[in-house]
Amino acid sequence: MARPKKHDGVVYKRKETNVWWIRYRDRDGLRRMETTNTTDWDEAQMILRERLTARDANTLAGIRRGKQTTFDEWADYFLENYSAPPIRTKATHVANMAALRTLRPAFRSRTLADIDSAAIEEHLRNRLRQRRIVHRKEGTVELGLVKPTTVHQEFRVLRRLFAVAVKRKLCASNPCAGVEFPVRVKGLFRPHYMTWSEQARIEEYALDYLRNVIRIITETGLRVYKELASMEKSQIDLANRVVFIADSKTPTGIGEVPLTDIAIEAFKNQMALAGPGRWLFPSESNRTGHQTEFKRAWRTTLRKAGVPYFRIYDLRSTFSTRLSAGGVADEWVTQMLRQADAQVFKRYSQMKLQMKREALMKLNRKASESAPEEA
Repeated sequence: MARPKKHDGVVYKRKETNVWWIRYRDRDGLRRMETTNTTDWDEAQMILRERLTARDANTLAGIRRGKQTTFDEWADYFLENYSAPPIRTKATHVANMAALRTLRPAFRSRTLADIDSAAIEEHLRNRLRQRRIVHRKEGTVELGLVKPTTVHQEFRVLRRLFAVAVKRKLCASNPCAGVEFPVRVKGLFRPHYMTWSEQARIEEYALDYLRNVIRIITETGLRVYKELASMEKSQIDLANRVVFIADSKTPTGIGEVPLTDIAIEAFKNQMALAGPGRWLFPSESNRTGHQTEFKRAWRTTLRKAGVPYFRIYDLRSTFSTRLSAGGVADEWVTQMLRQADAQVFKRYSQMKLQMKREALMKLNRKASESAPEEA
């Protein structure tokens, strides 16, 4: 019979060192010894309590791996297994790599367990004081200060990286949870609801293909690049007034999407513009064979129309707003947007195409045009 232990763990010092060490036993009864890398006795006691708590929660092995895994090693693992397609889209993967190019120099050699909220806040403040560096023919040029939205995007990637580490039990908690962003970011990802009069003004200055894009998205809620820009003509069934989405951001986005009269007319016009060929939005200059971005034409059109800039993706928000203004229930709007909401799809899993058509009949294209008291 094993002898009962007098202490669950101890904090002690080794000879010729001022750093505190801790000694404790794991769930198998094996004695573990490790340095706390601190000369503060209270901080060493706190680390010992964290190890004992992790042992009781059966997460000690992961925490110990986190003490040995550097940020650089985990960043490589994260990009390969949690960022690269098909886990995430190519655009998301590119954004993650760009964010990690600035995060690696700050945390490269530090282990995951050693990175705390104070270190992250210090990095964010330093990053906000840096200037944008661009490479031109004449050499490297420094521009204005880095925008807070850019730094916030990098922080979101860092938070996601640590969230995965917590799930893998490499960290006891996400250090980003205790971080207060140094600068208030105004207007971040705030959707813009395009009014009917704004749409008419934008369409007046838009190129023919961009006018079709605007009408299709505001009438169907299709995703701009994942679903519409890469659409093939074979996916369009004008006789049955539907388009079939074979590949989407989420599995719930795959399926038939009903069309309104305006959407059908826009599809007809675009098919005539596209001419013979496979793609609805062909592009000879792109190796994919179809257009992959509308941002430049979109920005130019808004400037000519005198409309303040907003994202072309906000056309989906316009679609959902007009449905809501037409009296369609929020659950149905989520269904029409084909969002991956498990609870909503559980309730409306038997929703048929005809029911979707009836919802489209309520689409109010003049939402936000009436006075507030009338609304």
